Amino acid sequence: MSLPERRYVITFGCPDRTGIVARISSFLAENGGWIVEAAYHTDPDTGWFFTRQEVRADSLPFDVTELRARFAAIARELGTVSWQVTDSGERRRVVILVSKEGHCLYDLLGRVAAGELDVDVRAVIANHPDLGDITRAHGIPFHHVPFPVGDAEGKQAAFAQLRQLVEANDPHAVVLARFMQVLPPELCAAWSGRALNIHHSFLPSFVGARPYHQARRRGVKLVGATCHYVTAELDAGPIVEQDVIRVDHADSVADMVRKGRDIEKVVLARGLRWHLEDRVLVHGNQTVIF
Repeated sequence: MSLPERRYVITFGCPDRTGIVARISSFLAENGGWIVEAAYHTDPDTGWFFTRQEVRADSLPFDVTELRARFAAIARELGTVSWQVTDSGERRRVVILVSKEGHCLYDLLGRVAAGELDVDVRAVIANHPDLGDITRAHGIPFHHVPFPVGDAEGKQAAFAQLRQLVEANDPHAVVLARFMQVLPPELCAAWSGRALNIHHSFLPSFVGARPYHQARRRGVKLVGATCHYVTAELDAGPIVEQDVIRVDHADSVADMVRKGRDIEKVVLARGLRWHLEDRVLVHGNQTVIF
């Protein structure tokens, strides 16, 4: 099986004006850059321009470090606030945070084992020991960090240990796969744009705990899941992906939970893939998905 073609991915947003696409294209063409994928979007409400470019790595006479250095001048010229250049040849590192419920973890580990999701899962960290065996069966380090109930000082120490374990792996993504703990503001800030959560509800409806119970009481006909970036405001971060499944009056809460779990797995996997492929551009609390 041939290896995927190595590419450099350029993403950025800047105030919209004429000539942006021409400037990027000419910069790449002047250096022999072969564009294999390009996407653009202008938000008329904010006047902001977004783009994602994939360039064949072997078409440029320099490496990704030099590309970043040269593109920095273009970014300044265009008034770019946030930009990045990544290398598809660098395997993405992921740390997964879990609790007791394993459906999202099972799904992600299965996709990795099947080669469908080519990532390096560096560790699984849990506040309960239940998912240790399945994690170790996949050859992945498992860390149990208990979070004591009703002990603020002990919980603070647990979050400090969690942070140390996560940051030792320098992950491109921290995945809260039903972690069931609210990250403190300092961790939200430290992992901003990297921490992805799966919420078992179609946000902004039914935020917080027990959303299926809330949905059942409301008599909804659709339940869903939302993959979003973690922020200090609970369940209110920029949304990456959502999906729904139909339910009806005969469905119990248990039925809704079972159906919802199917959606949660798919939505989290999609959101994680798009994040790791640099397809998600965040502007304020909104996202552009290329």
